[in-house]
Amino acid sequence: MANVPLPGPKLIRAVHLPAAAREILETLRSAGHAGYVVGGSLRDVMLGRDPHDWDFTTDARPERIQELFPGAIYENRFGTVTVRREGAEYQVTTFRSDHEYADHRRPHRIEFGDSIRGDLARRDFTVNAMAWGFSRARAAGETAGTTVGGTAETAAGAAFGTTPGRSRLVDPFGGRADIASRTLRAVGNAEHRFEEDSLRMIRAVRLAATLGFQVDPETLGAIRAKSHLAGHLSGERVATELERLLQAPRPSVGLRLMEETGLLRVVMPELADQRGIAQNKIEGEDLWDHTLRAVDAAPRGRPIVRLAALLHDVGKPPTLAEGHFHEHEKVGAGIAARILARLRVARATQERVVHLVRHHMFSYEPGWSDAAVRRFMGRIGTHGLEELFMLHEADNVGSGLPAEDDDLRELRGRVAAQLEANVPLTRADLAIDGDDLIAEFGLDSGPSLGRILDSLLDQVIADSGLNDRATLMLLAQSMLPEER
Repeated sequence: MANVPLPGPKLIRAVHLPAAAREILETLRSAGHAGYVVGGSLRDVMLGRDPHDWDFTTDARPERIQELFPGAIYENRFGTVTVRREGAEYQVTTFRSDHEYADHRRPHRIEFGDSIRGDLARRDFTVNAMAWGFSRARAAGETAGTTVGGTAETAAGAAFGTTPGRSRLVDPFGGRADIASRTLRAVGNAEHRFEEDSLRMIRAVRLAATLGFQVDPETLGAIRAKSHLAGHLSGERVATELERLLQAPRPSVGLRLMEETGLLRVVMPELADQRGIAQNKIEGEDLWDHTLRAVDAAPRGRPIVRLAALLHDVGKPPTLAEGHFHEHEKVGAGIAARILARLRVARATQERVVHLVRHHMFSYEPGWSDAAVRRFMGRIGTHGLEELFMLHEADNVGSGLPAEDDDLRELRGRVAAQLEANVPLTRADLAIDGDDLIAEFGLDSGPSLGRILDSLLDQVIADSGLNDRATLMLLAQSMLPEER
C-alpha cells in the first residue's frame, strides 16, 4: 500500500490506501475521469483514525462507472454505485448537487455535476467536505489545476500507487483548519443545511461525541432553531445515529447536547422529562445527570447494556409521588418497549433491553439459599445475568457509588458456582417435557400442563437431585387429581 503524507496544520499520519481502493482510483484516472477519496474516510485519516470504509466521488456518470467496473451495482437514483473488491464494498458516487428537500429528509431531485467543489458544497460539515485525489485527465496543452483550499500537492504515483499525474487536497470550506481546532461547523448556511436534511442535527451531536469536537456556536444555534424538524425523521434513521452515539467514549457529550438543543424533546420526549427530577444521590444533579453518568459508565463494547442504561430510569418521571418512584422499573419497561418499537430497533434487542430495565432494581441478601440464587438465575436467564450485573454497576456509578459493591461481588461468585455445577434453571433443563407428560398421562396441552411443568421446575430448583425422569414422573402423577 502507498503511504501518502497529508498536508495540514500538522502531519498526523500517512494514508494507507487499500490496494482495491488504489485500483478504483487508477481505473477512473486511466479512463480520463476525476477520482477522489472523500468525506468521512479522509476526515478520519487526517485525525489519525482508521477509516471503517472508503468512499469515492467522480465526474463519471453511474452508467459509466458500471462500464468501468463490471459487476458494480447501481440501486438508487442518487448516483452511488457499489463496487465490490476483495470482499469489501466501496461506494463510488457521481458529483452531484441536491434540490428540493421538501420533507427535510431526502432530496426529491438531484443533478449530476462536473465540479468537485460543487459536490463538496452540498455536504453537511466542513470536516466532511474535503476530497483528495485528481481532476479529470487534461488534453494536450492544458495546464494542471491548482489545489483548492491548500497548497500541497503530490504525484499521483506517490499518492495512490498510480502512474504519474497530479493529485491534490480539495478543501474549499476550511475543513483542515476545523480538524486542527476540533470544531464541527456546517458547510455554508447552517439552518439551510438542517432544513435540507434534519438528520444532520443528530449527526452533529453524534460526531461531537465520537470525534471529541466542539460544535461551532453558529451551527449549535441553528440546531436549536431547527430542532423541531427532527420530528420528520423515521425511527430507523434516529436509531442508527443513536447506536453510533452510544459507541462514543462518552455518549453523554452528545446526549447532553441533544437535551440542550431540544432534539431530545422531539425524538425521545420520555427521556427529556428526566430533566429537573430531583435525585437524592449526587448533590446538585438531577435524574438526567444520573442517566448520563450511568450511560458513560456502561461498558463501551456492550451496546445492549449502554442502551439499557439510557432507558433504565425512564419510568421514574411518571411514577414520582411524594419523593418516591414506586415500581418505576415495571412502568419503565413498558415505556422502554414503546420507545424501542417507535425507533424500529431489532426485536431481539428490544426484548433484551426491556428485560434489563424490568429487572434492574434487583436486590441481593447474603442470607439467600442456593435455591434462591437459582430462582434468581432462572428469572433473569443465564444469557442476561452478566448484562444485568454490568447495568447494576453503571447504575451505581451514576449514583456516585463504587461500581461493584460487596453484595454484587458475592452474588457474582455464587452465580458462577451454580453455572459451573450446571444446575437446572428452566423448563428446558428438566429431564422430562410436556410431550412426555402427554404420552404418559393423556394430558392435553394447555395451561394445566404448563402449571405442572412449572411446579416440577420449582421443586427441581429447590433440590436439583430430583431432576431425573422417574422421580419427575412420580411428582407429576401426584399433581394430576388437582389438575383434572
